[in-house]
Amino acid sequence: MATVNPVAQKPAGPAGTVRDGLLIAERNLLNLRRTPGALVAALVQPLMFVLLLAYVFGGSLGGAEYRSFLMGGIFAQAVTFNASFTAIGLAADMDKGMVDRFRALPMPRGSVILGRTLSDLTMSAVTLTVTSLCGLLIGWRVEGSVLGAVAAYGLILLFAFAMSWVGATIGLVARSVEVAQSAGLVWLFPVTFVSGAFVSVATMPGPLRTIAEWNPVSATATAARSLFGNEAPPTMVPPDSWPLEHATGYALLCTAAIIAVFMPLAVGRYRRVARG
Repeated sequence: MATVNPVAQKPAGPAGTVRDGLLIAERNLLNLRRTPGALVAALVQPLMFVLLLAYVFGGSLGGAEYRSFLMGGIFAQAVTFNASFTAIGLAADMDKGMVDRFRALPMPRGSVILGRTLSDLTMSAVTLTVTSLCGLLIGWRVEGSVLGAVAAYGLILLFAFAMSWVGATIGLVARSVEVAQSAGLVWLFPVTFVSGAFVSVATMPGPLRTIAEWNPVSATATAARSLFGNEAPPTMVPPDSWPLEHATGYALLCTAAIIAVFMPLAVGRYRRVARG
């Protein structure tokens, strides 16, 4: 009887990439047991911002109404910050020689990065769950429909997936954990704070206002608030720019554009790294 080469039976193309990517994602999630600090950091950081912004600054920005308004921005910020874990995770794999081991396996090159982004998407889902519970404790409620809430969480997770490809590109360029930690965080603060995540963009000076209006974080936060049914406090000037008046559509467009740009960049960089 003729023997069958098991490697030759592995599905190629998108099916093989997704299947192997899921296996890599499972491996990454299992590794969290050895590095529980990463999971704790992913959960504590958004909770810290919730409490800080809700109770330290919230009193002067609208009280209870501001706390409801705040949560859409916290959700967008939390999943954006999780891109740093993607960068650090890939850089750590290169430091430990895991890239060389993966290169020796009969799997599509894109599976390694897809697995990392999928495992970090799972972490983002956990982050959103814990942050939502914290939001409920401070008085946040879903004022819209159940379908709207599901759409809001779906939009946020889709944005999280897109941002993880940005983190993957940074991690592969950095190639060391130390550089990835710095490069993976330095861009996150201006991207999330020069936005409409926590305040009305109408209060910002000219150039910053334009940047904030077109910032994908602003669109994601605004779209989430709309879908959750959370209105802005009366003291906040409503947005009058096209991106924020059409926040859901613009957020989806930005998410697709980020994936379209950074997915091939990350895969191409990984192939160059794997070739040495």
